[in-house]
Amino acid sequence: MQVHELKQRDFTSEIQYSASRSGGPGGQNVNKVNSKVELRFHIASSQLLSDREKHLLLNKLSSKLTLQGELILTAQTERSQLKNKLAVNERFYILLASALTPVKKRKPTKRTKASVERRLNSKKKQSEKKSNRKYRAL
Repeated sequence: MQVHELKQRDFTSEIQYSASRSGGPGGQNVNKVNSKVELRFHIASSQLLSDREKHLLLNKLSSKLTLQGELILTAQTERSQLKNKLAVNERFYILLASALTPVKKRKPTKRTKASVERRLNSKKKQSEKKSNRKYRAL
């Protein structure tokens, strides 16, 4: 599934945002401004996702979910809350799109006749090398 297909569904009513003070260096700005943004999304109670999509997300994102089945993402790289909100939104849509994209099945390929022949020739050369060593030692 593509990111732009997911963005057509409006998840804003199902997403909860909270802001807090960002950690790390930054001087007075860090101590005064709540620039860190936390996004919370409860997969099971989503109205915009089908049951199949919910099941896929719960399985694929199980390591990123809380015990209640809630996805929590944070962004604190930017100095402004708005930029962090945009960044966390983008990460959210990318994460959903990658989890909902089906994995292509691998088609097993056959070895070519030439590759089999090359392998057998190299094995034959190697065995000849080793057998020649035996006769020299005597």
